[in-house]
Amino acid sequence: MKGFSNGILIFGLLLLNGCYFNGVRENRCIDNLERLQSELNTIFDDPEFYNAHWGVVIQSLETGENIYLKNENKNFMPASNMKLFTTAVALLKLRPDFKYRTHLFHNGTVVDGILNGDLIIQGSGDPSFTSRYHDGNIVGIFEQWADSLKKSGIHAIEGDIVGDDNFFDEEIMGDGWAWDYQSDWYAAQISALSFNDNCMDILFTPGDSVGAPANYRLEPETDFVEIINHVTTVGPEKETAIYYNRLRGTNRVVISGRMAIDTTEKRDWFSIENPTLYTTTILKQVLEQNGIIVSGVPRDIDHCEPDEFAEEDLIRVFVHESPPLWKIVNTINKVSQNLYAELLLRTLGAELKQQGNAEGGIQVVKETIPDMGINPVNFVMVDGSGLSRLNLITPRQITQLLRYMHESPANKFFYNSLPTAGVDGSLKHRMKNTSAKGKVIAKTGYLGHAVALSGYLRTGENEECVFSLITNNFTAPTSLAHQVQDAACERLTSFVRILRR
Repeated sequence: MKGFSNGILIFGLLLLNGCYFNGVRENRCIDNLERLQSELNTIFDDPEFYNAHWGVVIQSLETGENIYLKNENKNFMPASNMKLFTTAVALLKLRPDFKYRTHLFHNGTVVDGILNGDLIIQGSGDPSFTSRYHDGNIVGIFEQWADSLKKSGIHAIEGDIVGDDNFFDEEIMGDGWAWDYQSDWYAAQISALSFNDNCMDILFTPGDSVGAPANYRLEPETDFVEIINHVTTVGPEKETAIYYNRLRGTNRVVISGRMAIDTTEKRDWFSIENPTLYTTTILKQVLEQNGIIVSGVPRDIDHCEPDEFAEEDLIRVFVHESPPLWKIVNTINKVSQNLYAELLLRTLGAELKQQGNAEGGIQVVKETIPDMGINPVNFVMVDGSGLSRLNLITPRQITQLLRYMHESPANKFFYNSLPTAGVDGSLKHRMKNTSAKGKVIAKTGYLGHAVALSGYLRTGENEECVFSLITNNFTAPTSLAHQVQDAACERLTSFVRILRR
């Protein structure tokens, strides 16, 4: 038996669900819980996963009944399902309308429009200095700041542009992250002062002929990074494939691969080293492009003398506020944004424990989850995003969180942040043209050999359920794990307890 890839078993289950026997539809049939559980057993016992583990909880929100259980109390790597805990606790403890505040100070005097001193940007973990919050304009936030500086009377800066990231500890990566992630956008460095998701946008176009180097440009244009371009133009019969290797501890990036000659412009991203210096470098460029002359250089406060910027010497220029937290949570869960989840975890620690690191944030989470019926002793959390393979939680713990959030004052914000099957976010292309489209609201998760899907769904009778479907240690293609999850969701969203005709 070949598993779900051939589609035969799925078709057979759908026929059974439709109450067809020997090709004839029964006038009266029962689609009961026992049959559903038998069919779910068949789905999760797919032979392609004979060497893997599935953990499953499907529970009615209306009655509390366990519709289906499988290894519900076993530990699994949750992958990005860990974001459910980070975002839920943040909505509960910081509140949906919480806003990050970034302060701009100077330490000199302003005479005739000239700041005789440095401009200091004091970050607090705001992830929103990106194009997604500024109408697609990567440097839109800094253009606003340039206008604000000019309105405050500053038209030139004799000193430096200094970035202060000390609201968080120096943790550029999460515990247990693989070192070979470091060039990739999804493992961007963590900093209390961040810009453009701590990544560089790069746009490629093919060369004029096969064998020619591909062309590229950076957004924003900058010499902050050094590009070694080994991407070649290939014939139209080959697929475009581009790979990045940022040399450790530097912003020297070797890019290799190929680009089909008939490919239109391709946008991609790679992570950068030292987000704080990146932020001040681009800010200086934008200020100068907007008519503010800067005589000094961009700096990271960690490279300054310890007492160089004493609080009592700083004069506030203005304060920038982020979008409300619920909008940031939407981004975290809809597209599974790792950096934002890590910044949010450290924000919990800094705001509630005066400890701006992962440990402080995890402490807040562990103090909150007992209210959800979760024993923190049996809950292993080491980062906020789920990128670490050291996280260990159970499907039961996930559904306990989902049940709790369903009844919480933050329910609307949490629920709306989750992707909808066949509609948006990381589920946009899954379960389309099925009974599950629009009826499954869930967070996806993926690591090597680990796939998760947890959230809410409605059955064929509109009964609302919570569910968690996690598999670890599989060697089948990831697409097959998604097929198993999707088949289970499709079966559940067509389930009715009694059907009569």
